[in-house]
Amino acid sequence: MQLEDVSDTLYVRPSLLSDATKKSGPAAPSLTVSPAIAELIRGKIGRAAPRPPRHAAPCWSDCDCKVCHSWSASSRSSHLYVHVQSPTTASGVETEDVVFVHGFISSSVFWTETVFPAFSEAAKGRYRMFAVDLLGFGRSPKPADSLYTLREHVEMIERSVLQRYRLRKFHVVAHSLGSVLALALAVKYPDAVQSLTLLAPPYFPVPEEEAGAATQYVMRRVAPRRVWPPIAFGASMACWYEHVSRTICLTICRHHRTWDRLFRLFTRNRMRTFLIEAFMCHTHNAAWHTLHNIICGSAGKMDSYLDVVAGQLACEVAVFHGRDDELLPVECTLAVGARVPRARVTVYDHKDHITIIVGQEKLFATELEDIWRRSAAAAAAGDGE
Repeated sequence: MQLEDVSDTLYVRPSLLSDATKKSGPAAPSLTVSPAIAELIRGKIGRAAPRPPRHAAPCWSDCDCKVCHSWSASSRSSHLYVHVQSPTTASGVETEDVVFVHGFISSSVFWTETVFPAFSEAAKGRYRMFAVDLLGFGRSPKPADSLYTLREHVEMIERSVLQRYRLRKFHVVAHSLGSVLALALAVKYPDAVQSLTLLAPPYFPVPEEEAGAATQYVMRRVAPRRVWPPIAFGASMACWYEHVSRTICLTICRHHRTWDRLFRLFTRNRMRTFLIEAFMCHTHNAAWHTLHNIICGSAGKMDSYLDVVAGQLACEVAVFHGRDDELLPVECTLAVGARVPRARVTVYDHKDHITIIVGQEKLFATELEDIWRRSAAAAAAGDGE
């Protein structure tokens, strides 16, 4: 891991109050990292991660239930949790692999409880599907001293999915923050990716005048410090105010079992509660560092990633977005389409960041099957030439 993997937004966030009260003077550099902070980061990077006690929560704001903390067993601490749905047909049938990557403060159940059951029997018999819990989320390891950088996330996916299950070629489906990791995988394995499907990718083209502070620009776009709509307010709290967001994590994530019971009680057990597990089984440390180091920290890499996809990858690229998405505007997907001209861009009316999948699972499962079929047909045509 390198120092440049760490986003400066973790330590440098402008304050409206300080900006209003500071005295005029010479302009400061766009980024200043003190030697103390640099040494702290280097120390964190170089230090071996201590293994927490098996049944103890690593922090007062984090949950220690068997779902959130099952990874602490020694046999599970070195790999991510991966839900594998193997083909249901007899052996001998040619199969393909699909890797599903969830978004921010989510988990693999976002896929396994929505689109996985909605696939046709033909798809279930042909595709081996892998839904992974990212480092720090769901049932995956949540090391207390990790910086949750892009490099760490990608290496854990490599170790836990690509290498462990010997994937040589695969399709990738990713939602929100997971789109950044999907692009990083595609750039690293250009000959292995058969198709790339991105949902609500967090891509904000950085203007030339902001190029020197790209991470700060993206942070302001993702979390503009607004109180309305509620999802924007939540993003602002999660991104700008570390101790406030930790308190929110204490209230919501540590007590997710209580919220689950209350929800079941008030709805008389008539509604599925998988989204509670999807959105509440993470640590504050993982959420805080992943948000800054992946979404903000990748600001300077996204253009180059998309250029590689456009110019060096031959796989099919499909991008989906909900027009009513109040967290990541539809302009993000339109910008991806402009950067990758061959990408198929689909915008769903009356759908947001979550309902782009939840509520239309069958439709989206059909879309994915069509993408994979076209990819296979294109590959077969290429082999026949």
